[in-house]
Amino acid sequence: MIKNIVSLLLLLVSAGLNFSHGWGSFNYKKNPESFKMMSELGLAEWTMPMFGCMAMLVGVLLLIPKTFLIGNLLNALSVVFIMAMALRAGNIRIALIEIPFLLIPLVLIWLKYPFKIK
Repeated sequence: MIKNIVSLLLLLVSAGLNFSHGWGSFNYKKNPESFKMMSELGLAEWTMPMFGCMAMLVGVLLLIPKTFLIGNLLNALSVVFIMAMALRAGNIRIALIEIPFLLIPLVLIWLKYPFKIK
């Protein structure tokens, strides 16, 4: 029972973060700090909406039981990509900040989807 509650809370946090980051990626002109960070990582301006689409897609995939694993794998992959870009740019701080966000999808994969559907 506790495992399902923890899994549900992490699922809601992860999906919420994906929708939030997706929405922020579409509205990057209103948030110059996020645009500055992405440009420091070496990403062009046209990639911001693409990251927004991917984040929104991952958020939806997390909520559907049959695509839960794929959503978490894509989520972890996107975090690893950001960490790699940060390390390539020499920004260790961003890479270290992303570690907890990498752990969330990995823990969710381990805990499995919170509701059993037969």
